[in-house]
Amino acid sequence: MTNTSGDDTGKLFIGGSRKPDDTLNKAEYLELKFGNRHGLVTGATGTGKTVTLQVLAEGFSKAGVPVFAADIKGDLSGIAAKGEAKDFLLKRAEQIGFQDYDFEQFPVIFWDLFGEKGHRVRTTIAEMGPLLLSRLMDASEPQEGVINIAFKIADKANLPLLDLKDFASLLNYMAENASELSSQFGLISRASVASIQRALLVLEQQGAEHFFGEPALKITDIMRTHPNNGYGQISVLAADKLMMNPRLYATFLLWLLSELFEELPEVGDPEQPKLVFFFDEAHLLFNDAPKVLIERVEQVVRLIRSKGVGVYFVTQNPLDVPETVLAQLGNRVQHALRAYTPREQKAVKTAADTFRPNPAFDCATAITNLGTGEALVSTLEGKGAPSIVERTLIRPPSGRIGPLNDGERQTVMDRSPVLGVYDEDMDRESAFEILAARAKQAADAAAAKKAQDELQAAPPAGSGETTGWTLPGFGGGKDDDEDRGRAQPRRSGYQRETIIEAAMKSVTRTVATQVGRAIVRGILGSLKR
Repeated sequence: MTNTSGDDTGKLFIGGSRKPDDTLNKAEYLELKFGNRHGLVTGATGTGKTVTLQVLAEGFSKAGVPVFAADIKGDLSGIAAKGEAKDFLLKRAEQIGFQDYDFEQFPVIFWDLFGEKGHRVRTTIAEMGPLLLSRLMDASEPQEGVINIAFKIADKANLPLLDLKDFASLLNYMAENASELSSQFGLISRASVASIQRALLVLEQQGAEHFFGEPALKITDIMRTHPNNGYGQISVLAADKLMMNPRLYATFLLWLLSELFEELPEVGDPEQPKLVFFFDEAHLLFNDAPKVLIERVEQVVRLIRSKGVGVYFVTQNPLDVPETVLAQLGNRVQHALRAYTPREQKAVKTAADTFRPNPAFDCATAITNLGTGEALVSTLEGKGAPSIVERTLIRPPSGRIGPLNDGERQTVMDRSPVLGVYDEDMDRESAFEILAARAKQAADAAAAKKAQDELQAAPPAGSGETTGWTLPGFGGGKDDDEDRGRAQPRRSGYQRETIIEAAMKSVTRTVATQVGRAIVRGILGSLKR
């Protein structure tokens, strides 16, 4: 086999294919001009998917393409350190004739929703949008309707929704004024609002409050290149703790895709991608997803390629990805699958049927016999047609295989280009503060009016009349005659309710009279910045 290294112009070296007699055939590449045509990496646990992901990320980075990838187990963090000359790596390089194999470290930015293993990454409630927020909360159809109304009210009343307490305040307002608001925006069920409030509490307990707030992530900060060598920065999201809430993990990555779609300009078919996005554990995105969400994911995947973004799904089973999305994935790397159950046998057949057949071997049989670090590979070539599938030994990575220790990770973070940008929370005036201020203003006005009314109702001095008052629904009996002259204070609960009603009516008048802002929402319902 004629050797070529991973930095060949316009190509990303994947590995070396083998003939049926186990001799070398040829080098397998992914052409960079087709890097934004998306891809799929599948295979059972322990077959080498993570190493394949690392090889692809290194190749794109070396070509100057920024990469974003989730690190589920922590192993991908090793890409930030120089690899070590271990026997099995050198043997693999020799097997595929990779004579230019060398070790190096790659520029990495670590991110973490919880701010523990990377820079904090956040978005606002408004940018998340009603569709994805509903998905995150597993909202029913009536609840999703109420969430959409909440966003509409916030838009018209100029109430910024930044974090969970902003959304909670708005829900409280809607519950107190459900009847009045229903006449303007459609039915608002108090029961639906209450269930959304409970779901919001669950989200908060699961740590979602770390995700919502400011400063929000700027897309440009995951699309950097290194100033010295021009390598694309590899953004690695620490997802081991995040995976404790799989719905939050999947919703976050889907939000990020929607932001990329919304903010990036059209570039057509560039010579290489502007960004490559790896969606690990992709099955979490589609599990129990409503039809409308799957349709919009398909639409984003189909259209985002014109923004220069390549999306690569990484999952165990090709059946995890709906057929409508699977059809958009032109570059395929299939590691070994087991076929012990009927579903597994169906998965093998599905995977085999998606490849352009190779007359030299049977795909379905080969899939079950592949070794660790070996895969069936087919990429787009020529005018965009898939290549004939080849049985390929994946090239060894140049970075370290395995995780960084805490000290090494901290060193990388200390020299990060976004150091200090996202590490401190901001809490500017938003819906929570605005509604609280309006409620206080209304309460003060109500108290002043009450005092004025009592002053006007007071009898002239020396008239012998008292200024006492009784609770509603009481009075006129002889017991009241005995208590006359002793002021009976109202129950505190009733007084608080009166103040809140006054405050909320004031806010409702503001909502009803203020001219609504023109809002342009992205394809997944996120609020355009």
